[in-house]
Amino acid sequence: MWQDAEAFAASSQMNRLAKRQRFLVLYPEQGRLANAAGCWNWYETRSGRAQGEAGTIEAAIDQVCLLQPVDPERIALAGLSAGAGMAALLATRRPERFRAIAMHSGIAPGVAHSSATALMAMGGHQARAMPLAPLAAGVRLPGLLVIHGSSDLVVAPSNGAEAARSWAARIGAKPGTPRNIQRGARYPATITDYRSGRRLVASLCEVKGLGHAWSGGAAGQAYSDPKGPDASRMIWAFMVKQFARGGD
Repeated sequence: MWQDAEAFAASSQMNRLAKRQRFLVLYPEQGRLANAAGCWNWYETRSGRAQGEAGTIEAAIDQVCLLQPVDPERIALAGLSAGAGMAALLATRRPERFRAIAMHSGIAPGVAHSSATALMAMGGHQARAMPLAPLAAGVRLPGLLVIHGSSDLVVAPSNGAEAARSWAARIGAKPGTPRNIQRGARYPATITDYRSGRRLVASLCEVKGLGHAWSGGAAGQAYSDPKGPDASRMIWAFMVKQFARGGD
């Protein structure tokens, strides 16, 4: 909300991590004419507007793949808030294309189909997702990492748990025993993994005390909280495992 690609890059500090770990980052940016707040219209699925925006982002990915030495088997998605919703939409539309997805402070796919239902879900009402379409034969569901703050007043924390649960339910993955982590003086977090056999299907990271902000983001940036665990590092570590082991 009101955050452009440059501000998001500064907040997440993903470029610095990408330079160190040698990966490419694409920051699609919503036009203000399409949404006054600069947010993706991920929820407008009934009108087809959301699908149109998803198609535009996918075309941008295609362009990068043509111009850069991109491994097509190692493409992943990540987003914050509305960006998380759009990442989920892209992954549900083309699960065969993306190996992993990270949703930070977002809403589960299948919950909202209009601005009214999106606002209801953000407030924690009717947050249970509708069943997603079954996967085509031979298509593997991308691994999902969900990060959500317990003090999020914009997108109710229940949405994070629902996103992980509904994603895992799609292939019958079961939750493991939650484990608590804390690094130094950063906010503590509880992590719950959903597995199907040995395969990690979804991982839910609930950060205690985090609001509607990128966890571990740069100080002085909007929608950024440096006191949280480093979301960018968590996301990259999760994606590396999905790339290397196919989610097993």
